[in-house]
This record gives sequence, C-alpha cells and structure tokens, in this order.
Amino acid sequence: MNLQENNNSPVVYPASGKTQDTGSCLKPIPLPIEGQTDEVEIALRERVKELNCMYGIFQLAERHHSSLNRFLFELVNFLPNAWQYPDITKAKIVFRGHLFLSTGFKISNWYQSSPVLLNGELMGECTIYYTEERPVVYEGPFLKEERILLNNVAVQIGNIAGRIAIDEELEEINRQLKLERQALQEANMALKVILSRGEAARQDIYNDINQNVDKILKPILLSLEAQLPPSQKIYTQLILSNLEDISSSFVTNLSGVCNCLSPVEIAVSNMVKNGLTTKEIASLRGVSPATINRHRENIRRKFKIVNQSVNLSTFLQSNLNILE
Repeated sequence: MNLQENNNSPVVYPASGKTQDTGSCLKPIPLPIEGQTDEVEIALRERVKELNCMYGIFQLAERHHSSLNRFLFELVNFLPNAWQYPDITKAKIVFRGHLFLSTGFKISNWYQSSPVLLNGELMGECTIYYTEERPVVYEGPFLKEERILLNNVAVQIGNIAGRIAIDEELEEINRQLKLERQALQEANMALKVILSRGEAARQDIYNDINQNVDKILKPILLSLEAQLPPSQKIYTQLILSNLEDISSSFVTNLSGVCNCLSPVEIAVSNMVKNGLTTKEIASLRGVSPATINRHRENIRRKFKIVNQSVNLSTFLQSNLNILE
C-alpha cells in the first residue's frame, strides 16, 4: 500500500510513539514512499560512512598523537572510504608545504577542496578527487553531505595538528630539560672533583708551610734566642708566636670576623693576643703607649666589648681560635 503524506492525518514520531497534529512546531519525519526504500537505505549508508569517517579520524589522532606526519599519511588513505564512490576516490592533503597523497593518486577534473586552518591561519587544504565521471548531484558528482563532511574533516585536521604541535613542543621542551639536567649533574660532579682537588692542594700547601716552619725557621730562631739577652728575647718569642699564627690562620680569621679592622689594628690585635703589654707594643711599633691604648679601645668597640669586664687578650685567644 502506498503511503502518501497527508497534512490532515496524524504523524507518528519515533522518539515518543505518540500521535501529534501536523500543526505542531515539531517537523514530522516523513515515512518512505513505496519504491523509495533503496534511496533511504543508500542515504543511511552514506550517513554511517560519514560517522565512521569522523570516528576514524579521532582514532588515528589518538594512535599518532605524537607524529603529525604519520597521522596525515594514514588519514589521506582513510578518507576515500567515506565518499559515495570509494573505488574511484583519491585524496590529497597539503599541510605546511608537506604533501600527502592516497595510494594510486591522480588528478582529475572532478574534485572538491576545503582549506585547513590553524589558529585562523591558512596552513593547507584537503582535496577529494573522483577519477571517473559520475552524475551531477550537488557539487558536481559530490553530495551536499560530502561537502559538509569535507569541511568538518579540514577543521579536524587543523585542530588535531594544533594539539599534536603542542605535544611535540612539550616533548622537545622535556627533552631539552632532561639534557640540561644531565649537564647540570655532570657539572656538579666536576665541581665536586675540582673542590676536592683544591682542598687537597690547600692541605698540601698548609703541611709544607708547617714543615718548613718547624724544620727551618724555628731552629734558627731558637738558636738566635739562646744568644740574645733576656730583654731582647721578646722579639724572637713574638716571631715564633706569629709563625704559629700563620700556620693556624689567626690573622685570616681575625680579618674575616671583623673586616672593619684596619691593618694597624690587626697588627696590634695580634700582639695583644700573644700577651704583649701596651708598653711593649708601643716600643715595638715606635709609638706612644697612648696611641696603642686608642687602638685597643677601637678594637674593643669594633668587637662590641666596650665597658665589659673582658680581657682583650683572652677574648682574642678564645673567640678567634674557634674559627681555626
């Protein structure tokens, strides 16, 4: 029995199964007229192919998320299956100057093309060819739905290319960071070796100085001290004490603890630390005791022990020896 559209007849909507008047705001789904079944089946089959095409594109993008070239290479061979005549369909994709052609590709007069954009900038195009003539239906031999599909494919190529480009950039950044981290680790290891060698060299120099002082200078000074009158032995004792300070880095520590001390104040501090009196220091330096007292006051002020019952000699010996 032929089913004819009748505006006065109720129409069945598959979504609800209820009858509605044709005056409703919803448009009815027309039932196929006898003899049109083949056309409906063909149309449905084409829609399924289009859906499979879009689904396949997303699958390819997932499979080749880190390689844009591989994605486009497989896509260009996948696209012909979504068109009405896959046996005579060929595809071409151009992206950033790179050309991708489907198997057995050849140019013909029957084609449709869509631009590929990335962030609004033209990057290439996607083109579908029929290698044989077919009846004109919409855009030449191509269906209206195929034009829509091709436009959607071009949009997805741009979107997926953007995501893959970001992934590739992140991968390159991670690779560079890994290389820099390795280089930094190697540099740290090299620095540790250098510091270790420097410390060993410093210790060797320190040991050499001590040996020279003990084996050469001290015997000479002790021999000289034995020949001097008691009033002059203080000089050799001071020299011996200073040699001990050199080997124990007293002067270096003194400068490091309070770098505001002047060279004269450092010299006076050294003598005070070795137990010399103000009069003895003044005699050795050729100045008055009052001058040495001013230096001692400045030293106490800079060490912040003014007006404290702290012996300066004891302070210098106890506090600075900690740093040796």
